[in-house]
Amino acid sequence: MFRPLFVYIGTRYTRAKRRSHFVSFISLTSMLGLTLGVMVMILVLSVMNGFDHEMRTRVLGMIPHATVESPTPVKDWQALARQVEQHARVEAVAPFTQMQGLLTHEGKVQKVLINAIDPEQERKVSIIDGFFQQGSLDTLQAGEFAMIIGDKAAAKLGLKLGDKVTFVAPEVTVTPAGMFPRLKRFTVTGIFHVGAGEIDGALALANISDLARLQRWQPDQVQGLRLKFDDLFQAPRAAWEIAQSLDGDFYARDWTRTHGNLYQAIRMEKTMIGLLLLLIVAVAAFNIISTLVMVVADKKADIAILRTLGATPRQIMAIFMVQGTVIGVVGTLIGAVLGILAALNISSLIAAIERLLGIKFLNADVYFIDYLPSQLQTSDVVTVCAAALLLSFFATLYPAWRAARTQPAEALRYE
Repeated sequence: MFRPLFVYIGTRYTRAKRRSHFVSFISLTSMLGLTLGVMVMILVLSVMNGFDHEMRTRVLGMIPHATVESPTPVKDWQALARQVEQHARVEAVAPFTQMQGLLTHEGKVQKVLINAIDPEQERKVSIIDGFFQQGSLDTLQAGEFAMIIGDKAAAKLGLKLGDKVTFVAPEVTVTPAGMFPRLKRFTVTGIFHVGAGEIDGALALANISDLARLQRWQPDQVQGLRLKFDDLFQAPRAAWEIAQSLDGDFYARDWTRTHGNLYQAIRMEKTMIGLLLLLIVAVAAFNIISTLVMVVADKKADIAILRTLGATPRQIMAIFMVQGTVIGVVGTLIGAVLGILAALNISSLIAAIERLLGIKFLNADVYFIDYLPSQLQTSDVVTVCAAALLLSFFATLYPAWRAARTQPAEALRYE
């Protein structure tokens, strides 16, 4: 008899009587606090997941997972590539040569890192093909001294497709007349936008044989090989193993040396922010304690009557555990739904606010991307909801235990 009854009574107690509006208000406040805590936690974790995803796909899709280089120019990179590809974790290999310098155009100057590539091989290791605003990799023909640059660099220098830009190398040429900087004019044949400020503003692509001529190497000589692995987190160890297995003076570099600190910071921030937001959820969940304590005080007479009708302390305890659990379940479910909707739409919402107000919340010159990413993960939603429900359940134990200890005679003495 009492088994279905205590469930009904516990659910009924979530709505206090007309004379106890304050208790009802406290119950609603606890539910809203839990809702907001769950919603914010899901939203923030999704945004951190978005940063993590963009870091791995965009930034680490443009820079090498690892490189194998030599202090002297590599003569037969095709043979070296065949040897490197024998490693089990290597997915693709492409030659590269890098050179830092300055780009100048109509009195404007911009620092740049020229990444000289083989267009056909570069597609195997880079995502650049998917981010062209104008032009393509196919425009980097040998001997034409073509250049592809990021949209931020193009905007700063005032460049458009077909314009000539002068590259100033850090080396100088010594002649009987003195020392002169090494200059070379390139033609802009492509503009890309990745969304990462350091790439869009300071990276340029050229043909590998053109840069070899600029460095006075043979046309087929390169600086090294760019490697793409099946698991980028295995890049440091795998690259070291490859460099050790090669004949000659080779050394390896991997992405953890250039962007490892940023990636680790994102992962650590997600963990720390998750713990801080969990404390907010815990505070909201433990508000249920104060709610149930007040309800127990308000319902002492009802508890006494149920005890005289034969209800056991365990059943009385179950009544108030049901009430607290209902608050926790409803608050958690509403928070989860709102959090999911917010996480799925936060990127477009922030973009709309930026267009409306004419401001930019994320500056690509400061952050590595210029928009707010979001990636909702089922595991995060399940973890947040489970934690909120668990905390809500634990919050019901003490008030329910106090209610079960209520003595009928003491409760009815002054009624």
